[in-house]
Amino acid sequence: MASHIVGYPRMGPKRELKFALESFWDNKSSAEDLQKVAADLRSSIWQQMAAAGIKYIPSNTFSYYDQVLDATSMLGAVPPRYGWNGGEIGFDTYFSMARGNASVPAMEMTKWFDTNYHFIVPELGPDVNFSYASHKAVDEYKEAKALGVDTIPVLIGPVSYLLLSKPAKGVEKTFSLLSLLPKILPIYKEVIAELKAAGALWIQFDEPTLVLDLDSHQLQAFTAAYAELETTLSGLNVLIETYFADLTAEAYETLTELKGVTAYGLDLVRGTQTIELIKSNFPKGKYLFAGVVDGRNIWANDLASSLSTLQALEAVVGKDKLVVSTSCSLLHTAVDLVNETKLDDEIKSWLAFAAQKVVEVNALAKALAGQKDEAFFTANASAQASRKSSPRVTNEAVQKAAAALKGSDHRRATNVTARLDAQQKKLNLPVLPTTTIGSFPQTLELRRVRREYKANKISEDDYVKAIKEEIKKVVDLQEELDIDVLVHGEPEVRIPFSFGPFSVNERLLCI
Repeated sequence: MASHIVGYPRMGPKRELKFALESFWDNKSSAEDLQKVAADLRSSIWQQMAAAGIKYIPSNTFSYYDQVLDATSMLGAVPPRYGWNGGEIGFDTYFSMARGNASVPAMEMTKWFDTNYHFIVPELGPDVNFSYASHKAVDEYKEAKALGVDTIPVLIGPVSYLLLSKPAKGVEKTFSLLSLLPKILPIYKEVIAELKAAGALWIQFDEPTLVLDLDSHQLQAFTAAYAELETTLSGLNVLIETYFADLTAEAYETLTELKGVTAYGLDLVRGTQTIELIKSNFPKGKYLFAGVVDGRNIWANDLASSLSTLQALEAVVGKDKLVVSTSCSLLHTAVDLVNETKLDDEIKSWLAFAAQKVVEVNALAKALAGQKDEAFFTANASAQASRKSSPRVTNEAVQKAAAALKGSDHRRATNVTARLDAQQKKLNLPVLPTTTIGSFPQTLELRRVRREYKANKISEDDYVKAIKEEIKKVVDLQEELDIDVLVHGEPEVRIPFSFGPFSVNERLLCI
């Protein structure tokens, strides 16, 4: 029984890439130094998966910043303000798009579906001259192959790329981004042809927008795109990967009828209703890459439950056509539990980071093939039972309160008009009130206080006193500026939302 990983974290188990990037951006290291760190990380990831027994190992899921920006580079869709004049896109242009530079701003970032990851939004219009400007996908496939690891090159699918884009500045908001499909497919054909020539046997197209609520015109774009690519894809096994939610019946039908496609990767963790679509109508002779190991959390998989799901699917698609996979890229979870040296054994037994999830995927595949590791499954079952019963996570009062909730408890008792009236009477706000987002800058003094508190150099009382003094400063400032709705500035926290390879605060520091 085969196993597959959709994608893997690129930062490194000890954030090696983050530190290498910051050093490069600060002109403390060379491009060659950065490339060496990146190559070492890629090699380690590929060899780790190979050693764990994974059959279908992805390549081109590594990125210096963002996978959608990598696709933009591949297509040569560089906004004119960055002054790119053609040729292979280098670090200067790439990082200018990602972070801006002294003269022009960065491209917009927005959330990658409902995750905390943010991607660089392509800026497109009718005048974009697409060209094959980054050979990264082919180069990384060859790099892995030279290490003795045959991988599945991964590309952002052409339709999802366009649906995730926005009209460039000056382009009508009503411009149909899908009208650009005939312009980008020739570049995809070039990439596919090079991958075939390099020896690739499989190729993975990530088309996550298939889980969105798409209209018939948008669904038709998938049909048209893969019909156009069919001849070029001939001789390759083609995997279309979706994730993060269920497919609608219409999207499932569109997916399973695409020309030249060998396999379908489906998220069966968040897409629980998709299982029913599979059971009712799965194309004969096609592969199902069943995403049963959650790529979006840090909890150990319930192996017994997943194995039961896989056995039911095996009866539908056939033993030789079922591949055990992650629900999505493991990009969205931590890298390796081995580095968590301060956690006690009980909590550690409940957890699985990316490295552990790779092992879980292979353990499930081996179990399906009749080579079940009884000790591994027994330890997992024990950990599952421990987590469910432990007083550290089980609070009877909370459970009773949650069970007592009624449907009406999830709805406000008054309508929005009444709430707005009450708010206005209480706050007496002007027509256009002023406020801030919430967080004020983390000052050097705040950083010093937090660092000393963490190192036990100051007491908790001293720490709280310093925080309260900072809150008073920002409130006084807002009152002085006549701000209408005040915030306390959030001096006590740092928000860990992912912005590409950095947190919000880290990105602000690096720009």
